[in-house]
Amino acid sequence: MFRYFPTLLNAGQVIHSWTSKPTVARCLTAIKQMEKPKVLVTRKDIPKSALSILEEKCELEVMPNESPISRTDLLDKISGKHGIFCFLTDKIDKEVLDHAGSQLKVIGTMSVGYDHLDINEIKKRNITVGYTPGVLTAPTAELTVALTLATTRKLFEAHDEIANGGWAKCSWGPLWMCGSGLVGAKVGIVGLGSIGLAVAKRLLPFEVAKIMYCGRHEKPEAAAQVSGEYVTFDQLLQESDVVIITCPLNDTTRNMFGPTQFALMKSNAVLINTSRGGVVDQDALVKALKSGQIAAAGLDVMTPEPLPADHELTKLKNCVLIPHIGSATLQTRTTMATMTAQNIVNALEGKSMPAQLC
Repeated sequence: MFRYFPTLLNAGQVIHSWTSKPTVARCLTAIKQMEKPKVLVTRKDIPKSALSILEEKCELEVMPNESPISRTDLLDKISGKHGIFCFLTDKIDKEVLDHAGSQLKVIGTMSVGYDHLDINEIKKRNITVGYTPGVLTAPTAELTVALTLATTRKLFEAHDEIANGGWAKCSWGPLWMCGSGLVGAKVGIVGLGSIGLAVAKRLLPFEVAKIMYCGRHEKPEAAAQVSGEYVTFDQLLQESDVVIITCPLNDTTRNMFGPTQFALMKSNAVLINTSRGGVVDQDALVKALKSGQIAAAGLDVMTPEPLPADHELTKLKNCVLIPHIGSATLQTRTTMATMTAQNIVNALEGKSMPAQLC
């Protein structure tokens, strides 16, 4: 049946030789269940279609919570499992792997990012990892453009003016609630991967003046689709009216936006981050926003997540915050969940996964 779980040959014949038919049926059901690999799903609020894929082939333990699994429960429940269906909120490190045991064969993460996984430790143990690349490109690009518009045009601040009575007091003023438009703007994209390129394509109809990008390598074929210009990181910061971060988080990009970088940016510049919170030094960002070193920031990702309600960023009018919802469409999350489930099942059967990370 499974690569790691061979069937028990002639089990039914052996049982039938010494017991009744009802007992045979019960025993065969028990044997079938025993053959199934055990998989932990760290929370219950995932699409039923994904659970159905897993239930058919695996013995599931689904955590009853609709919130991230606690560290204590993760360490306890992972023991003896052959697979785990996890999320960005679940840190899978050496301690977890030690508790899991040597029978753990596959980790399926319902995400594109994998900075919550200790990849080096996972590789040492020959554990397969599945993830969900490609699925998030369009919805994350849509969200990035929406966040850019909300930030540059002060939409959240304008909404607050209605709720707090500011509009009633002001009525109208020639410069009241004036933000900056995208027409004629120079846009710098940090990381012209699939999401960065999708964002650039969606910005072209807004008649931006120029699209620049930076990264480890020049990408002429992708850049040609948006007439993008490859520049240095410093040049991008100095010239851009809008800086959009779509690069992955790694040792090179961690805290790549700090005091030095904010000092290079224009005073009217807007920073948008839909990548990972760790790319930005948040303390430095708070100072840059408070001092007017840059005009505004729009963040879908922060450090930590969830961001405490009393965090300094939540008190700044020129900072738009949304709770990491880049992929939050029903279609996308369903596709992510079913792909994760299929990754797990395929790995346990010894088949190719829809999307294998390692």
